[in-house]
This record gives sequence, C-alpha cells and structure tokens, in this order.
Amino acid sequence: MDSNTIISARGVKRRYVMGKTELYAIGGIDLDIHRGEYFSIMGPSGSGKSTLFNLIGGLDTPTEGEILIDGVSTGSMNERQIAYLRCRKIGYIFQTFNLIEVLSALENVALPLIFGGMSDEEAHQVAAETLDKVGLEGRHSHLPGQLSGGQQQRVACARALANKPRILLADEPTGNLDLKTGENIIRMLSELKDDLGITIISATHDHKMLAASDRVLYLEDGLIKNIKTKDQLSISLGEIDGETA
Repeated sequence: MDSNTIISARGVKRRYVMGKTELYAIGGIDLDIHRGEYFSIMGPSGSGKSTLFNLIGGLDTPTEGEILIDGVSTGSMNERQIAYLRCRKIGYIFQTFNLIEVLSALENVALPLIFGGMSDEEAHQVAAETLDKVGLEGRHSHLPGQLSGGQQQRVACARALANKPRILLADEPTGNLDLKTGENIIRMLSELKDDLGITIISATHDHKMLAASDRVLYLEDGLIKNIKTKDQLSISLGEIDGETA
C-alpha cells in the first residue's frame, strides 16, 4: 500500500446466507482509492454498491479478504478501534439527512462533537464555523423543518466535516434533492474536497456525479465492471437531466 493510497481492498468478498442459499453481494474485489480524490461507486440496484460502500466505511466487515484504511486492516480492529476510526477519520453523509428534528442546525452539527469528548463551547464554535463553510451563515438557529432539502443536506455535510475527517462517505447525497439543488451539493462537495484535501467516496445512481468524480467505479453483480478516470468521462454538470448517462 503506497503513500498515495488511503483505502485498499484485496480479495474482498461479502457473503450472505439465507437458509441453504449463499449469496455473494461482493464477489471478489481488488481496489485502491487515492488520497484527495473524488471516487464514485455506481451500478444498478442489486449490484453491490451499497455493500461495498459499507465495507469501505467500516460499517460492515468482509467475509473474505481485507480492507486497509491508512495501512491498517479493519479486520484486525476491535469494536472500540472501529468506533474510533468512524469518529475521527471518517465522515458520513446520508440520503435521508438523518437530522434530529428538535435540534437546530448548530446543535445537529455540535452533538457528535460533544459525544466525541469536545466541550460544549468548543463544539458550538466548530459547528458554527463549519456551517459557515458550507454556506449556511444566518441559518444556525433554524430547525430542520425550517430549512429546504438542499439546506438540510448542507447541515448533514457540515456534521460530517466538523471532526475534520480524512475520508468523507456520501451515500446517495443527492437522492432526495431536485436537479438544481443536487448540482449545487455536488459542486459544494467538489470544492470542499479541493479546499480541505479530503477523500470523497460516493455511492450513487446520480449521473451528475460523473462531472465531479476523479474516477468512477461501475459495479455489476458484485464485481468491478470497469473504472473510468475523469479524462475518460465526457460529461459536465448541467449537460444531463439525471435520467440518462
């Protein structure tokens, strides 16, 4: 694993057993993800992209093979070490935002920091700075129900970024957004990647992601069909309607 690689998968398989039937959601994958790149995982429903996404993020463990994050195998970690990894090195953005409705935008961002051991005062300061960074100046005290879908996703982005992760995992980050708002979120993530030097990994159906991606992995039946670089992708934001490639 060279110094430019932040995540490495070797011989990774994920098997599920249903009665007497064995199903491989991931059938054997070798993959390196580079530091500071925007890496998208695409494929039809049932292709295994959500499973691969969860394996990469330490939310699941391989049945066979291993995944290394910063050179350390997740299979060698105990539950406490995995929890530390998720808290300190990885930020998560979900399709459904997962905001707490009774908390303000500021409180939603600050809460994980407080759980991580930061003082209330410091957590609120970091939360405010991060909300400003994602373009939510003046919205700190708003409840999720008082924000648009795009603004709620920005709060979710701020929450994921507040602990200064090295890796940002975005699971269908534009899935509940309209075309224009989705484009704005993708642009914001791309700009944050450049500004902060973080690695963004996205599992998505959204072809608008192609414009922001440095590389795109296409999965089919739990296997890598191909990986394309930005130079091999002839698409830009606004050129498609989100329905066709």
